[in-house]
Amino acid sequence: MTNVAVIDGQQPSLQTHAHDAIAAGTAHAKGQQHPIKLYLVVWGWLFVLSTCSYLVDYFGLHGYLRWSLILLFMVLKAGLIVAVFMHMAWERLALAYAILLPPVLVLVFVAIMVFESEYTHLIRVLFFASPT
Repeated sequence: MTNVAVIDGQQPSLQTHAHDAIAAGTAHAKGQQHPIKLYLVVWGWLFVLSTCSYLVDYFGLHGYLRWSLILLFMVLKAGLIVAVFMHMAWERLALAYAILLPPVLVLVFVAIMVFESEYTHLIRVLFFASPT
């Protein structure tokens, strides 16, 4: 015998089971796919950010402004790629923190070292300056 429950004396037909299986399979497959529009929008933003990065060199910007803009565009492009194409936006929060937090902390420590180096340079210039 089968383990199918009989309700009100009616046995479910094979067509009912097949319909339920197809519906469950479609819902599962639909939950795993993302709309193509999302990928096209992200691709468009990557194109715009790459164009802006190219325009920084085209307009001849120099110094900290140039490098700040290039790094900003680079980080934005990397963030889009990681979030959408590597599916980080749909991962658990703990996994996202485990992957994204260490590079952020490295950048914080680099910023601290930059400020410390400026202070050290200033102290050395003042200390070793010849008295005139």
